[in-house]
Amino acid sequence: MASMDLIIRRANLPDGSRGVDIGISQGRIVAVQPGLGMGAAQEIDAAGCLASPPFVDAHFHMDSTLTYGMPRVNESGTLLEGIALWSELKPTLAQDAIIDRALAYCDWAVAQGLLAIRSHVDTSDPRLLAVEALLEVKRRVAPYLDLQLVAFPQDGLLRHQGAFDNIKRAIAMGVDVVGGIPHFERTMADGAESVRLLCEFAAEKGLRVDMHCDESDDPLSRHVETLAAQTHRLGMAGRVNGSHLTSMHSMDNYYVSKLIPLMRESGMTVVANPLINITLQGRSDTYPKRRGMTRVPELLAAGIDVAFGHDCVMDPWYGLGSADMLDVAHMGLHVAQMTGRAAMQQCFDAVTAIPARILGLDGYGLAPGCRADLVVLDAASPIDALRLRPARLAVVREGRVVSRMPARRASLALSGRPDIVAFH
Repeated sequence: MASMDLIIRRANLPDGSRGVDIGISQGRIVAVQPGLGMGAAQEIDAAGCLASPPFVDAHFHMDSTLTYGMPRVNESGTLLEGIALWSELKPTLAQDAIIDRALAYCDWAVAQGLLAIRSHVDTSDPRLLAVEALLEVKRRVAPYLDLQLVAFPQDGLLRHQGAFDNIKRAIAMGVDVVGGIPHFERTMADGAESVRLLCEFAAEKGLRVDMHCDESDDPLSRHVETLAAQTHRLGMAGRVNGSHLTSMHSMDNYYVSKLIPLMRESGMTVVANPLINITLQGRSDTYPKRRGMTRVPELLAAGIDVAFGHDCVMDPWYGLGSADMLDVAHMGLHVAQMTGRAAMQQCFDAVTAIPARILGLDGYGLAPGCRADLVVLDAASPIDALRLRPARLAVVREGRVVSRMPARRASLALSGRPDIVAFH
């Protein structure tokens, strides 16, 4: 091949390789090697900056994003007030407004190098207004962002009339994944029954499962045990994810020593949401105050895939956020005390390679044959990226540059000191 569509020159890679060229043709990576001896219609000199596969958010709520302050602000900061606020807001939602907010958020995501999102969409409203809206968003953003939707019964499966029928309708409309919220059912028994019903439905349809599970400070909220058991019983290894699992933070260590091997045996995966878990949990504590994020290092050590999700941005549960998955990983690193070099690399993987596996993304990565999706970061390594949360110098989707951002530099006027500070 005499020339290519795009070559990224002199890039560092997440595996530690340095000074590598990435050759792209017809939307695919065709070469990854130093000193690639051919030209291209377009070239980007990474000059020792990090080229990474794009960021992936395995847990988000796009139907509620950018609704902060509607109809009012969550003053208590609790999960339950957020749910109550969302219930007040739902009857007033307009489909066009949901679409506009979601598209605006997707713009933010692309600019941050976030090119794949799994979003839960509330199916409690029998109109399925949000489902229709996000299916339209999914269609519109498909050229530049992979959007995977989860049918999420926010008000509970068994405690909310018609909830299961709504999920089935949403799946028939094109929603990808079966969701649940067992800890929000009226009883522990109802929660366990909801897990069974939803997993059996997903198994019958050949679908993936992603449940909000044990998002509670209660150490006796143990629906993840049921989720793991149903995953094992139905042979759904690799297709079932438990999100949040914050009760595990408070569980007895002996019980966890039984639970984690059960989860590993089942082949289920986990998504923690550091920004949200540590702000919603522990609200009833005095001191010491729990932070609530699940046991990420222990789960990883057991061989369980753990990803980090953003969960919320400017909505009834969280008033901050900018679609930056490095913010999420940075917080996860600190809360889980994952400060060793290998552990910091795991935090970077938790917003790239691991969520890509959880979503089942095809062609993800930087090897020849992979889809030419990548982001060039103004940092030399994954650990540097976690430290700096740097500019996304270029974002590439299927070989086309879809976003650029200037490097972050400060100009100094100090006698005897350099003119420019790059923070590297």
